[in-house]
Amino acid sequence: MSVQRFSRATLRAMPWKNGGGTTQEIASWPPGAGLDSFGWRVSIATIASAGPFSVFPGVDRQIMLLEGDGVRLFTHDGRVSHRLDVPHRPFVFSGDDPIDCTLLGGASNDFNVMTRGGQWRADVQVLDHAANIVPAAHGVLLALRGDWRLNDEALAEGEGLCWTDHAQAWQAAPGSEDVRLVAVRFVPG
Repeated sequence: MSVQRFSRATLRAMPWKNGGGTTQEIASWPPGAGLDSFGWRVSIATIASAGPFSVFPGVDRQIMLLEGDGVRLFTHDGRVSHRLDVPHRPFVFSGDDPIDCTLLGGASNDFNVMTRGGQWRADVQVLDHAANIVPAAHGVLLALRGDWRLNDEALAEGEGLCWTDHAQAWQAAPGSEDVRLVAVRFVPG
């Protein structure tokens, strides 16, 4: 499969089952996989109200605040208690955990990466400088702040690239100061 471009502005928003927010799927593998059968999935969620996250048994999760005041993530048994209130700092947790959240202010937008344990692992990096991104057969890149050049591709803030099923390396070069790029590489687990 070739490299696919996407823009946050044109991703379709789907409501959550519990009505607490919406999700914009960026990509998932394999193509057409549902929430019970994906190997990996990347999305952006808007959390608009307090409430429980969906449980995903056997899935490793990473979440990162993009915009907004953030949320407090917790389990009622106290094993997890985390303030997701600093943008662009990934937090890892198990999809097996019954995570609940409270808003720290208004709604927030979050970047989410999920991988099915034993099948895939995700390496999530946030870059603020030029870097070589090691090859991976599957991955997603998203310009979080500022403009970037990735090999021969120019990305403006809010634009991204996704590739599947072929090894791809990237040379990431910022187009200005005060930039951020999230690079997600998926490797067999």
